[in-house]
Amino acid sequence: MGIYLNPDNDMFKKALNSEIYVDKTGMLSVTNQLLDTENRFLAVSRPRRFGKSMALNMLCAYYSRGCDSRALFHGYEMEKHESFEKHLNKYNVIELNMSRLLDKADTIGGVIQKFSARLEHEMKKEFPDVVWYEDSDLEERLNDIYDQTKVPFVFLIDEWDAVFRVKKWGTEAQKEYLDFLRTLLKDQPYVALAYMTGILPIKKYGEHSALNMFTEYSMTNQRELARYTGFTEAEVQKLCEQYEMPYDETKRWYDGYLVRGMEIYNPRSVVMSMTGHDYDSYWTKTETYEALKVYIEMDFDGLREKVIRMIAGEHIPINTEKFTNDMTTFASADDVLTLLIHLGYLTYDFAKKEVYIPNSEVGQEFINSIEDKGWEEVMTAIHSSDELLSVTINGEATKVAEILEKIHQNETSIMAYNDENALASVIFLAYYSARRKYEIYREFPAGKGFADLVFVPRRNVTEPAMVVELKVDKTAQTAIDQIKEKQYPKGLKGYEGEILLVGISYDKKEKKHSCVIEKHRRD
Repeated sequence: MGIYLNPDNDMFKKALNSEIYVDKTGMLSVTNQLLDTENRFLAVSRPRRFGKSMALNMLCAYYSRGCDSRALFHGYEMEKHESFEKHLNKYNVIELNMSRLLDKADTIGGVIQKFSARLEHEMKKEFPDVVWYEDSDLEERLNDIYDQTKVPFVFLIDEWDAVFRVKKWGTEAQKEYLDFLRTLLKDQPYVALAYMTGILPIKKYGEHSALNMFTEYSMTNQRELARYTGFTEAEVQKLCEQYEMPYDETKRWYDGYLVRGMEIYNPRSVVMSMTGHDYDSYWTKTETYEALKVYIEMDFDGLREKVIRMIAGEHIPINTEKFTNDMTTFASADDVLTLLIHLGYLTYDFAKKEVYIPNSEVGQEFINSIEDKGWEEVMTAIHSSDELLSVTINGEATKVAEILEKIHQNETSIMAYNDENALASVIFLAYYSARRKYEIYREFPAGKGFADLVFVPRRNVTEPAMVVELKVDKTAQTAIDQIKEKQYPKGLKGYEGEILLVGISYDKKEKKHSCVIEKHRRD
């Protein structure tokens, strides 16, 4: 049992001893299927505090010959799997955390040398009977061990991308590091499994594909590891029952990460919310908002409007394929947004190829990032949203139009009202604070068509539901007539409370808003 070679299971014990441990041991059944196959190389990237290290510690506890972990898995999902006994503590494990290792030298070459020397020392102690040539390198010694013991190795590398995120050693140092990993792992018979965790996918260097044997499991596509990426809805519902916390509010705050069609919750925030019995921005507090601000203020054509549209609740089409998987090389607004997916500030709909802000916690971080100079027109809309919601509920149509006028008459408009979709984005933003009380839907299927905006009260909210129709260069009364003609209120099935019909129009020539508000009369 060593630091790098065949470590013990102490870190996994700490996870199990925590007040909340959500069973993710089933992930081992996936990695067991990949052992000793062509697909035995996994690069798993997730945002910070999404359980990357916990998962790696679990793999270490399960595979390492340096401990006996049978009792740790008792009662958990993996214990029942047919492959549990076959692979339990049967492998030589080499585990390293690159973030900690980088502090041991001033160059990547020095880091590699320090690691290799320490691992050699541990191998001599662990395998005193293995004979190797004194001048052999690390890979040759690992081959000698495997050849003479017939026990393969599982490589577990935590924070593998720290070289790209933390150190500023330049391109050549990064290539040297990638080449080291390639030589250590690729086409080596002693490798039964290689599992790397990080925030970023594997760095691309044009034709230089040092680690092309790895299958990527990233926030743009977690593949078969989707349900192990964060907490699932069923897991969070169970926690809410256990801690007597309202599920709807938990969902509003921490849900929204879409992983291969599955809704995933931020595990750090859910745990803190349950144990603290409150709702707060727990995940975003682990890093200052300036980290996000740096990226959304980059000077790429279209980036600013895309950010505004996402704050307004829109899903934005994106091409994630050209991103080079680092934090400094950007060629387009899509590259910046792709990085924000990997950092956890945005989520990605794999089927629709769209990106959006996942939940209220992250949405507040975007607001924190734009409160300073440069985004005044957006903040004016947001700061007016409480008043706008109030006067709408009170039926003050003229006041609604005045507030929207004020928002639009800023020195720089939020975005041009070229069509009703652009108008919808601005109106959605203008009602920003309504999200605390309402589920807000755009293009809501209702009656004989799709309503532009529908506001459905959350549980225990007494305010009325609202159906909002928008028109450009037509009257607000035309919008109300359309709501009635197409019977949009019938789409609110199961809702028995009061419904307001809201028609909002904008005259591009006169640059004027108008509004009509009516109470819906049920048939």
